[in-house]
Amino acid sequence: MAEKFDNLEEHLEKFIENIRQLGIIVSDFQPSSQAGLNQKLNFMISGLQDIEKCRQQLHEINVPLEVFEYIDQGRNPQLYTKECLERALARNEQVKGKIDTMMKFKSLLISELTKVFPEEMSKYKAIHGEDAPS
Repeated sequence: MAEKFDNLEEHLEKFIENIRQLGIIVSDFQPSSQAGLNQKLNFMISGLQDIEKCRQQLHEINVPLEVFEYIDQGRNPQLYTKECLERALARNEQVKGKIDTMMKFKSLLISELTKVFPEEMSKYKAIHGEDAPS
């Protein structure tokens, strides 16, 4: 997979350099530079075709729109991954805390119910087995 990205990167770099050179020719256009301009335009077209071929090889890659928003804001797109992981870890801690609290509540509830309703709770424990702490 990495070679596909390397190939795309190489084509993009060539395309960008060709566009830069095309801009130089156009900014100082002289009728005598028409042949060079035509050549650069043809290189640009072939460069776009090469990029299109690379795109077809990478069609299964999905990039979250938020990554493009990071790039548009001038932020490093790798921060997106870091922040996603941090949010997931924080959410995981919250959920783990809620689960722990609910388990403690269940244990305490069963303990208190056993004191108040011993016969009913023994039937409950018989039905639910290990699910019901003593």
